[in-house]
Amino acid sequence: MPSYSDVQKAVSVERRRVWAAWFAGSLLALFVASAINVFTGIPLLAVGVFVVVFALLTVTAYRMHAALGRRADRERRAVLGDDYPG
Repeated sequence: MPSYSDVQKAVSVERRRVWAAWFAGSLLALFVASAINVFTGIPLLAVGVFVVVFALLTVTAYRMHAALGRRADRERRAVLGDDYPG
């Protein structure tokens, strides 16, 4: 059975991975928007693509962050028992 610190470390690592993936996806969206702007010459289209992709990435990252928090609470209760005040 994992200890409380193991659960804390695992959640911390997973949250960092979520936000690192969000950052990488945002950079990729910026590069794609820049390429769209260069090849089509329509800056409004490039901005629109970037805003939509960025919004989707952000919503997904926040949902994953919240899901990790809920999962961590369940695991903490399992490790610490019924005395956990969460």
